[in-house]
This record gives sequence, structure tokens and C-alpha cells, in this order.
Amino acid sequence: MNSPWKGKAKATNQDYDDLRPTITYRHILSNNLGVRDPLRVVALCDSDAFYAACERVRLELDPNVPIVVQQWESIIAVSYPAREFGISRMDKIKDAKKKCPNLLAVHVATYKEGEKEPSYWKDVDTRTHKVSLDLYRRESNKIITMFKEALPTGEVEKASIDEAFIDFTRPVREKLLERYPYLAQVPADAPNGMDSPLPPPPPPIKWDDLGTVLLPGGTDSAGEQSNIDIDGGATWHDVALSIAAELMRKIRQDIHSKLGYTTSAGIARNKFLAKLCASYKKPNSQTILRNQAIPSYLHPLPFQKIRFLGGKLGDALAKEYDVSTVGDLLTISLDEIQSKFGENALWIYELLRGIDRTEVKEKSALFKSMLASKNLPKPITQPLDGHQWIRVLAAELALRLNDARESMPTLWPKTIVLHARKGHETSRSKQATFPFVRNVTVDVIATAADKLWKELTGDSKTVNITSVQLAFTGLEKAEMGQKSIEGFFATRDIQRTFLKRSREEDEPLISLENTDLALPKSSDIEAVSFQCTRCRKTIALREGQATGGPSEVAQRLATLRSEHGDFHFAQDLANSNEGSVPVPRGSSLKRQKVEPKGIAKFFIQK
Repeated sequence: MNSPWKGKAKATNQDYDDLRPTITYRHILSNNLGVRDPLRVVALCDSDAFYAACERVRLELDPNVPIVVQQWESIIAVSYPAREFGISRMDKIKDAKKKCPNLLAVHVATYKEGEKEPSYWKDVDTRTHKVSLDLYRRESNKIITMFKEALPTGEVEKASIDEAFIDFTRPVREKLLERYPYLAQVPADAPNGMDSPLPPPPPPIKWDDLGTVLLPGGTDSAGEQSNIDIDGGATWHDVALSIAAELMRKIRQDIHSKLGYTTSAGIARNKFLAKLCASYKKPNSQTILRNQAIPSYLHPLPFQKIRFLGGKLGDALAKEYDVSTVGDLLTISLDEIQSKFGENALWIYELLRGIDRTEVKEKSALFKSMLASKNLPKPITQPLDGHQWIRVLAAELALRLNDARESMPTLWPKTIVLHARKGHETSRSKQATFPFVRNVTVDVIATAADKLWKELTGDSKTVNITSVQLAFTGLEKAEMGQKSIEGFFATRDIQRTFLKRSREEDEPLISLENTDLALPKSSDIEAVSFQCTRCRKTIALREGQATGGPSEVAQRLATLRSEHGDFHFAQDLANSNEGSVPVPRGSSLKRQKVEPKGIAKFFIQK
């Protein structure tokens, strides 16, 4: 029986009851209100066509030169000048050059045997070269560093290789008290002391040059939001937004002048809204979403375009209530949506109203693991042929470890791990202690890995290996007070032969939690599988999905990764109130699993 609730009624702004919260002295004088702070301001900054921009800066080209970044025969990045010719990542190189005869196609740097560093070779071949993303990682880290240096009291969370969330709440509060010092003192006649409302904000805010400001009902005939303050009802949160916009504008200008990259940003009251409006008017722009504009901005959005509200859950919502936009869904009551999708549907209810209590969390610069991998178009069939790929992978690890040690000199891995896999079968691995040496070179790493390779292949005359991975795990820094990195290792480890004998049993790779190898938006598209850091399972494309061009494979893998992440997200929601049934200690019974309920059942584990 169909639900009597249909999402075709008219939604009103009463669905958004927190757009003009009362700001008190307690709010502005407190520093630990967290995600419920009514003065909270969050931004998402996105580097424009980042891979293409990196190559343009490297080659010192004019910004108007149309560029695409190529990996093998596929396009993985398109500059904005090239997009004006209708070029997209779905195009083949020859088709793109037909659209733009002056197009510059730059192949990503690659590693090859015998070279210590990646380079830009004239002739690249997937059978002999391995893709390098090191340039993009380095440039990304430079941008993140500039944000942190400019906002020492803010929080910066690297969301991907070309995106970062910034929590401006504390820096903005500091500026507010600096500009309006009278807010730092509670008036003697304040009726409720610290809980008394602040006085009205200063005269109308000058939004000029701060970016595109999204306003309630301010859409003009061209479909763009007006940049004129039409309601005159500025709030203290508007003041906070304007200060954050000033700070963001200055940082973006510095990034452009010092590094050569343009960026686009969205500024709003939380991460969800900041990310939504960051792409409103790209490139080289910033968009400010005022609280009062949230309803008119969200209402027309197709709700299935919102992350986590697509897929099976989105289909179920659309079918159950005959809806397609956020505005349509707002007419569904909380009781109704929870009766159909479980108590955790409160998350859906709030997200549709622009409420997101996700924190901006700075990720540690210390990676627990580093991994280099190669999916081989031509399998290794002779054990001796594996050594050339080990040297290629060793070159990448050597470069990345040495880069990391420039900022963290005492950083060192405790273990080196070698993986080999046939097709989509479970990989086999060997690992051993990686002892300290003064200079990390390709030869040092390759020598250690060669020993593991010999143990892995044994006396086999022939093998059939389609994927090789080499990793450092247990990366740590020396404790404060240690004189040298040798303090990491017991004396017996230093005095032994180069490597102790690896474990005899085959075992999976140690979890790559907190590794910088979590695939970015434009990732190494050679991969056909990934290891989940939550459940430690290797998730691979199904048979037949690994065929086609590299960009197609990359898109399928990105979808698979997103779906698997959605599964864990839904599982976390479900487990907040329900979950596995505990088993008494000492019981021989395995932990009993509870079937997913509510919205969790719409996320299928891959």
C-alpha cells in the first residue's frame, strides 16, 4: 500500500527554525561550543582543475593555454580553457585534439626501471612504466601548509588531493572581538548576564569583493544570485561569514601569487553546505551562503545528487513519497520518515534542512603506511622478471619516504611488506623488519624487497602475477628526547644481518589506516581494487569490470569505493542504537550479527 504522504505539498521556511538564532555573550565568549556553535563558519576550498594546473605551473605556461593531463590513452584532467572547446575527461586524446588543434596534452610523470625519480618521458608504455602522482601530492601539501600558516587557530582538514575543509569559527571569533571590543564585556544592566542577547550588529555589511553572496529570493533573470543585500536583516552570523570571506579571499590570493594556482571556495555554517556551494560559480571564485538563503538554495536541488541520498536509499525515498527535490521531501514529517526508514532517518531529516554536525578534523601528517603498487597489463610469468618491477616500486617508496623525512627527520618504517596477486584472487604477502640505514636509496629498498620476492616465489619455475605491491608499515617518529632514530630499534635488530627471516605464513597486508594512499578524486587509475581501512577487506572490481579504458576502470573503482564507504556510514548509524549482540566472555559462540535495519539496509556491503 502506498504511503498517504506525498511530497508535493508546499514546503515553507518554518522547516528551517534555526536560521536566525539568538547570539548571546556566552556564545561569543566561549571557545568550546563545537558543532552547535551558532557562530560556526566552515569553508571548503577546491583547487581548480588541479592536475592540469600543476602541469601548467611546472611548464610555466600562460593560464589561457588549453591543457589536458593524460594517463596512457585516457584524459584524467582538463583545464578550464580546454573545457571551452567542449573537451571532457570522457574524450580520447585524438578526439580532443580535433576539437582544439592547439591543445597541449601532457602525460603524467612515470617511473621506469633504473631511474631514481619519476620523469616526463617521450615514450611511455604501461608495460614498462608506472604512473607517478608525486608532483600533485607535493603541490597539494604546499597549499595545505599555506592554510595552516595563515590560520594558526583554525582547523584544516584535507578532504582529498585538491580539497580542504577549513573551520574558521575560532579565527573569526578573534576578529569579531578585535573589531567590536564592546562584545567582550557583559554590560552591567544585561538582563540575563552572560545569556543576554548581543546588541544588534553594525550597519549593513559591505559584501563587495567578498564573492558571490547567495541571498533569499535573490535570483535574477540570468539565473545567478544577486550580490545586493536586499533584505537588510544582517545578523551576527552574517558578520562572521563576511569576516571568514575576507580571510579566505586573502589566503586564496596568496596561493595564487606564490604558487600559481586558482581556487574556488564555499563558505557556510557547516561542511555539507560549504561543499554544496563551493562549485556554484567556478573557477577562481568564492560563494557565501547566508543562513537565510539556505531554504531557497536547497529547495530546488535534486536530493539524489546529495552524497548518501543517492543509490538505493534515494530510489526508495523517491518511490515511497513520489518526490525528486529537497523541497518535495521537506513536506514529510519526521515521524513519518522514521516510521518507514528507522530512527536514524533523523540524519536525513536534518540534512535536508541544512543541518550537519560533522566536525572539521585535522588529519595527522604522519602516515602509518606508504604503498606503491602496479597492476600489470602483462602478467609476470618468470620469477626473475619480477625484480624490474620491484626496483620501480622501490624508487617510488624511496622518493616518498625521503620527502616525508624532510619535515619529520626521525620518521622511519618498522616493516617492509611485499604483495603479489593473481587476478582477483586473495593476495599473498611476505614481510620483514626494515632496519635503519643512514641513507634511504632505491638499492636499499630493492635489496630488502628482492629477498621477500624470493621467499614468496620459492622454487617455482613459473608464476602468474598480475599485481605487485610494496609497502612500508609501522611508520613512526622518534619520541621526544631521543638523540637519534636508532632509538626506534632494539640493539639486536641493528646488529643482525640486513633482514631477519620473514614470516613463513602468507598473510594480508597490514591495514593502511591513515595512509595518504586513500584514492583522491583523480586517483591512480591503474588500480582495480583497494583495501578498506575499516573492515580490512580487499574490495575488488568484479570480473569484467576491469576491462575498458583506464578512465572507465577508475570511475568504476571510485563508485565501488564510495558505495563501500556508504555501507560503513550506514552501519555506523545503525550501530549507534543497535548492533552486534555481545557474547559472554569465554563463550565459544561467534558474535551474533543483527540484520541491518532502517536506512542501513539500503547500503549493501560490497
